[in-house]
Amino acid sequence: MSFNIKRRAILKAGAATLATGSAGLLLLPVDNKEKLNDVNLINSERIPAVTPALILEHEVAVKDNLQKVKSFNQTFSKDIFLEKNKYVAFHTALNKISKVKKVIGFANFNLISFDDMLNYARRYPQIGSFTKSELVLIDEIFFYDANKYGFHGDKVIKDITSKINKKETVKVAGSGHYLFKGDALTKFNQLEKDVGPNLVLTSGVRSVVKQLQLFLSKLERSKGNLSLTSRSLAPPGHSYHGVGDFDVGKKGYGKLNFTSEFSNTSEYKKLIELKYVDIRYTKDNDVGVRYEPWHIKVV
Repeated sequence: MSFNIKRRAILKAGAATLATGSAGLLLLPVDNKEKLNDVNLINSERIPAVTPALILEHEVAVKDNLQKVKSFNQTFSKDIFLEKNKYVAFHTALNKISKVKKVIGFANFNLISFDDMLNYARRYPQIGSFTKSELVLIDEIFFYDANKYGFHGDKVIKDITSKINKKETVKVAGSGHYLFKGDALTKFNQLEKDVGPNLVLTSGVRSVVKQLQLFLSKLERSKGNLSLTSRSLAPPGHSYHGVGDFDVGKKGYGKLNFTSEFSNTSEYKKLIELKYVDIRYTKDNDVGVRYEPWHIKVV
């Protein structure tokens, strides 16, 4: 049990670091390191009054955000990057998380909790226990205010150690994915009937760890650009896959199912004709995420 106590102490220390504003050391704008630190000094009691100038500033920010979403894979001058002195811990943490995935298997990894991940790492010599610096890095990624690097969605899971009850899920045959019982499963079953046999589940329930692995992997491909990463993928804790949403695609369409090309399929056209279907991230969404015609809103 001393292992968990140590880990919680580390997480507590990381959370305290964020609360004091020194998390600005983790994430920095590419063109101005001081701006982020200024943001951390804002006192919630000194919120400015709504003025015409403030409204105009908001409208400009919304338009700027929509433009960035349209060019989601492009780097912008005000994008926020992971500070370079965090790169070693970032890469080694991602490597260990990926090894855990390999050990337990793709399907099981969708449901794994943070505590279970740490225990697997500790038990398997080929993985190795997470270090203090790796845990602090993960903690900072999870608890940092994603609004500051451009993601404006809700944080639907606030506890990094949140667990998914496997008894509340159902594994969908042939997909390697799970759905929550209730609304999610009912909606998917209905979609299969109404859209046809070529509609497939491409992603279902995702635990905090699964979303963390996806986010860090994209962050690696994005060369540490957190803003760019969040335009393609919700940060850990912000993904509605953890509470009910799921992705669908066309059988045999492969990676194109996760591009705007999916909106050109007959399956998608049937989807949008159904009155009970809503897409989570539409073309004009104000969350800061690219258009995802495949992402079915449940919650």
